Amino acid sequence: MNTGNIKRLSRRTAILTQLQSRRLVTASKLAENFDVTVRTIYRDIRALEDAGVPIFTEEGKGYGLMEGYRIPPVMFTEDKANAIITAEFLLHACKDKSLIKEFTSAVQKLKAIIPDHLKTRVEILEERIGAY
Repeated sequence: MNTGNIKRLSRRTAILTQLQSRRLVTASKLAENFDVTVRTIYRDIRALEDAGVPIFTEEGKGYGLMEGYRIPPVMFTEDKANAIITAEFLLHACKDKSLIKEFTSAVQKLKAIIPDHLKTRVEILEERIGAY
């Protein structure tokens, strides 16, 4: 597989993740996020649709995924999980209680999808940095 195909596949996977994480996303926002043209995003959306992904369009508002469609959970490497857990600990120094609450909630959701073999390591890291 050549480098162009790998970049395209990676971008399309990331687009799918963004569509899953928001109700609507505009083509211009996606183009900006991935540093490509809007036309490239249109081609990527079409390719995802051709692959069976149920994407809907709200004219003038953006793209979204049909209700109930989900891609498999994102897999985290140990390094990524550690970075997120460490960021959670550092965030507790912040005085914004609402931000802390929301970030902690997001981390809990992320912990729910990490592979079981990493959960023990994450717990060890939490103990070492004094998060809990």
